[in-house]
Amino acid sequence: MVKFDRQGLIPVVIQDEATNEVLMVAFMNEEALQRTRETGYTHFYSRSRGAIWHKGEQSGNVQEVRTIHVNCEENSLLVRVMQHGGAACHEGYRSCYYRRLLPDDSYEYSAERVFNPDEVYGHGTAMPEQPLGVQKQVQELEQKMRQLYDVYLYLRDHDMSTQSNTSRLLQEKGHAYLTARLADEIEELAGVQRGEHLHSGKQADTVLESSQVGYWLLLIAATNFVRYEEMQPHQAIWDGYNEQGDAERAIEMQQECLSLVATAQHEALVRGLREGFLLVGWACAQAGIDPQRPTEFDLEQMRRKGLVE
Repeated sequence: MVKFDRQGLIPVVIQDEATNEVLMVAFMNEEALQRTRETGYTHFYSRSRGAIWHKGEQSGNVQEVRTIHVNCEENSLLVRVMQHGGAACHEGYRSCYYRRLLPDDSYEYSAERVFNPDEVYGHGTAMPEQPLGVQKQVQELEQKMRQLYDVYLYLRDHDMSTQSNTSRLLQEKGHAYLTARLADEIEELAGVQRGEHLHSGKQADTVLESSQVGYWLLLIAATNFVRYEEMQPHQAIWDGYNEQGDAERAIEMQQECLSLVATAQHEALVRGLREGFLLVGWACAQAGIDPQRPTEFDLEQMRRKGLVE
C-alpha cells in the first residue's frame, strides 16, 4: 500500500517512457494520485494553495501516464509518461534537469530550450527598479545578508531574550515551530503575488512579506548551524530574480522549500533554504522591486534596535 507522509504527500519522479529521461519531480496527495489514475494524465498537489493542479494545464505540455511504479519502502512513486508538447519544464526545456552542477557550484547548461516560456505563458518578468551591474548587485546583496545573518548568529549564541524577541525565538523555539511560521509567511507572500493578500500595494507588501520569509529562513538556518557559505542566500535570491519562472514554478519552489526544510536533515535542509530564497527573488521580480530591498528592510529594523550600525 502506498504510504503518504505526515502531510499526506508522496514524492513522484516523472520519467519519459521512450527515452528513460527523468523529466521532473513533484508531489501528490491521495486525491491527486486518484485523478492521475482515473484520467491517465499527471495531477499533482500544491500545498501552498491547498489544491490539485493538472500538469500542463497552462502550457498544454501534458503528461500521458503509461505506468506507475512504487519503491521498496512504498514511500515514493515513479511515473513513466508520454510527454506531449516536447517539454516538461516550465522554463521551456525538455527536462527540469537542464543544468549540470560543476565543481565550483556554478551551472552549465546541458540542453536547449524547446519553447519560449514568455510566449507560451503570455507574460514576462517585471524589470528591476534600478538596474545594476550583475556582479556589483550580487556583491552588495551578499554583504548585507552576511551582516544580517551575523546578527542572528549572535542572538543565538548570546541570550538576549529580555531585549530581543528574535533572541527569545532562537533560545526557546524548536525546528517545528520555526518551520510552521515559515509556511505561514510563504503562503502570505504567495497571496501577495496572487493579489489576494494586499494591504499597502504589491511592491510594499512584497518587500514586507519577502523580508518575513527571509527572516524565518535565516532563523531556521541559525538554529540548525548552517554556515552562510553552504546556503549562499544572496546567490539564490539573485537566481530566483532572474529565473523568469511562472506561477507553476513558484508553486514548485514553495513545495520543495517546505518539504525539504521540514526534514531537518542537513543536506536536504540546505537545499530547502535555497529554494525559499529562490522564491523570494522570484517574488521581487514579479513585483518589479530590487531584490536587495527585503534585506535592507530587515537591516533597518536592526539599526533601530541598535543591533547594527
